[in-house]
Amino acid sequence: MGQAGFWDDNAKAQATVAELKSVNSVLKPLDEALAAGADLEALEDLAREDQSLEPELAAEADRLERLVDSLELTSLLSGPHDSSDALVSINARDGGTDANDWAEMLLRMYSAWASKHDYSIELLDRQDDAVAGIQSAAVAIRGPWAYGYLKGETGIHRLVRISPFNAEGKRQTSFAAVDVAPEIADDDTEVELRDEDIREDVFRASGAGGQHVNKTSSAIRLTHFPTGIVVQCQSERSQHKNRATAIKMLRARIARFEEEKREAEQLARYKQQPKTGFGSQIRNYFLHPDQRVKDQRTGHSVGNFQSVLDGNLDGFFDAYLKWKASGSAPQAGGEE
Repeated sequence: MGQAGFWDDNAKAQATVAELKSVNSVLKPLDEALAAGADLEALEDLAREDQSLEPELAAEADRLERLVDSLELTSLLSGPHDSSDALVSINARDGGTDANDWAEMLLRMYSAWASKHDYSIELLDRQDDAVAGIQSAAVAIRGPWAYGYLKGETGIHRLVRISPFNAEGKRQTSFAAVDVAPEIADDDTEVELRDEDIREDVFRASGAGGQHVNKTSSAIRLTHFPTGIVVQCQSERSQHKNRATAIKMLRARIARFEEEKREAEQLARYKQQPKTGFGSQIRNYFLHPDQRVKDQRTGHSVGNFQSVLDGNLDGFFDAYLKWKASGSAPQAGGEE
């Protein structure tokens, strides 16, 4: 990075900076843990002679334990694309307007998590609902191990609450589907895209209306015949930019598709695209009759609904990585 001309190729330079950030996210905590271990050893020698240091010794031991736990968790991010940035797609499913509102709540939740960790967020596609919320959205979340942490979010997320859109104040169950894929570089030879395997459709971008509605046919939809994967982008007014983003999204989805095929050959795993409905969700979010959020695979539960919606998701990510590494059999969704 100190070489002359490093920034002449901005895209290549940014990739190098991102790689350094990813490496440092492992090496710096490792250095800190090694230093804490040496400090603890020295403090132990002093505590043998001065018992008043025992509380400080216990506190330092706890700190080292937390550092080691964090390193062990990072070691679980060993998938072929875990260090990649993540493309997160959210789609409203069953539940009408409540489902559209729920999909937008999830979009804000993942954006809040990314902000807490100083990750960058780029909106790739968004289709607003005419009444409230969104029909779908896609964002790129970029930072160290973004895909490794977020990949376990793929599946159906279920919300139970008193509907704010129902005048009778009835309890409403809503569903939204989340899909997470690794962002793949254009020069990555692992994902080969052939023109004859792709159908491109151009259409007019939709929206809620107003001065920002796109009146030209600039939106792009790509269909990949070998896998059946369909992606679309309409966030830009430029057809060229939307096509480039759609290609990037397609590469990501194909990379994850191949990764899942490899995993499926090794062990029977939780189905990543369950059908919408009761018993198929990976996580339940309750606002009625009580507040709690529970992951159906790991059993991890949080009693503060708003805290989770504010982006405090690390507990769920940690539990998922440990559950997956343990080879635990998938649990049934259950309606609770």
